Amino acid sequence: MKVSQILRFLGTDVPAAALRVAGTRVLQQSAGQARGMVVLLGVVTLVGVITTVLTPSALGAAIDAAGNREDLSHALVWLAAVFAVTTAATALEDLISSYWGSQVTAWLRHRLMGRALVLGIPGQRRFPAGDLLSRLTENAASPASFFPLLISACATLLTSIGAVVALILIDFRLGIIFLIGAVPAVVVLRRFVTQASQPFLRYQQLLAAIITRLLDAHRGIRTIRASGTLERDVGRILLPLPELHHTGRQVWAVQRQVSWQLSLLGPLLQVLVLSVGGFVLAAGGITAGQLVAAVSYVGLALGSVGLFDTLVALLTCQVGAGRVGEVLDTTPAISPPVRPVTVSPGPGQVELRDVSVRMEQRAVLDHLDLSMPSGTSVAIVGGSGTGKTVLTSLIGRLLDPDEGEVLLNRVPVAQLELAALRRIVTYAFERPALLGATVHDMIAYARPEASRADVVAAAAVAQADRFIRSLPEGYDTPLVRAPMSGGELQRLGLARAVLADARVIVLDDATSSLDTATEVKVAEALERVLAGRTCVVVAHRAATADRADLVAWLDAGRIRALAPHHVLWSDPSYRAVFGTDEKTMARNGDGPTAVPGVAAPS
Repeated sequence: MKVSQILRFLGTDVPAAALRVAGTRVLQQSAGQARGMVVLLGVVTLVGVITTVLTPSALGAAIDAAGNREDLSHALVWLAAVFAVTTAATALEDLISSYWGSQVTAWLRHRLMGRALVLGIPGQRRFPAGDLLSRLTENAASPASFFPLLISACATLLTSIGAVVALILIDFRLGIIFLIGAVPAVVVLRRFVTQASQPFLRYQQLLAAIITRLLDAHRGIRTIRASGTLERDVGRILLPLPELHHTGRQVWAVQRQVSWQLSLLGPLLQVLVLSVGGFVLAAGGITAGQLVAAVSYVGLALGSVGLFDTLVALLTCQVGAGRVGEVLDTTPAISPPVRPVTVSPGPGQVELRDVSVRMEQRAVLDHLDLSMPSGTSVAIVGGSGTGKTVLTSLIGRLLDPDEGEVLLNRVPVAQLELAALRRIVTYAFERPALLGATVHDMIAYARPEASRADVVAAAAVAQADRFIRSLPEGYDTPLVRAPMSGGELQRLGLARAVLADARVIVLDDATSSLDTATEVKVAEALERVLAGRTCVVVAHRAATADRADLVAWLDAGRIRALAPHHVLWSDPSYRAVFGTDEKTMARNGDGPTAVPGVAAPS
């Protein structure tokens, strides 16, 4: 029987079809990951079922032998052997389940993490950090439990069937009475699974939403404390709590309703079967040992009623597998090229032709055209929210445009292998990620084969060498023991970009935390090292824009102008991008073309 058939039999058709299909696929792949171990687990469980069913019979035979004053040795040896095999099978079953579960969990988490990285920026928007963390920790462990639980449930059912058969063999009336009473239990269990599926899924989603909000608040803890909005942010984090409470109560209400029905049904069935058994014993139809065996078999047969908790766990596993499968089935926004091509030698001419990017039904870039000549430095300037970061993300395919194309040396970047493109285009960001174990590792992250001399040279260009040497272990200082300011961290990010030795370097607000003097030193060093290469800079300061060969003025999703900074400075609207207007200039006594912190162009 396929996993999908099992799930349909359980009545789990309430969650969304796509989620159910994704979950079924993950469960099937998990089973295939260690198929031999699953088979071994099934064999061991089957042995346990057989010995469990034989135990009451062996016990009854021993009682009858003692009552009839017969030789007990054979009966006791048989009983002991059955007990021993049952115990060994149970222990081995637990061992195999644990080993297989840890193997599958590690495999799934590895796949899930890899997929999250492949999905990149679009995936980050679809699956926020808290939601992804929930899928990676709790949900990824679910498939590992599914098949051991399923095999355990099948073992319980087989044990119950074996117990009913044994009851029929003792006296057919006992088996018939039990079967008639078991029908309502099956109906109750199936109704529970059907009613609880959707609340279980919603509960998982709400938990993930709270975790996401908590992580966001943790990242902005300084802002929250400084603004005195602690209580308001606590309320924002816990905003889904009422719905979570309501959903939890829905689940518990269904569980409560089913639980009391099953709790009442089990003892009633047991009393009914034993009452019939008592009359049969009085009539001489069975022996005392057979009655004791019948008592045990009723208990074993009622074990299927205890599948309620197992079904709850299986339902949780299916929901968790579906949430994992949802990420794994998401198609990356950036797909590999069908026929990769190579880029001709040269510093790197960058062109954007008729490019449009839409986010949340808003056109961030609208049929934009921009050509950046090889070997020039181009500053991207624009007001907040005009798409500067989106534009620079297109160059190295961190994002793909919805329309249009991006070219590098006249070759569409979509036709380049991503690994090759990463060697051609490198980035330095406003908040560089702390990747690697040590400071050396962080700078050499994209070039792990780089020598210490190369790393030191790159750090010197980024004005980071001095503060790195002041750390406890210099370049070998573990990042967890390297306290750094925002400016120092940005300098490490710049050093990493310099060491990449790429044709095109993109600085996305990568010097925003540097003081003016340090920024000037870094800019001068970069000009020397990156001479002849194409450099694209997201500029928020007029001084940064002034150092570039050209300024691409971004406005309303298009390039409003492409010209040197001193040419554009005469436009009041351009000056307003930097927060400078005529009144401010007059108050400071500046000329009409003065740039704050930069000598007026001649």
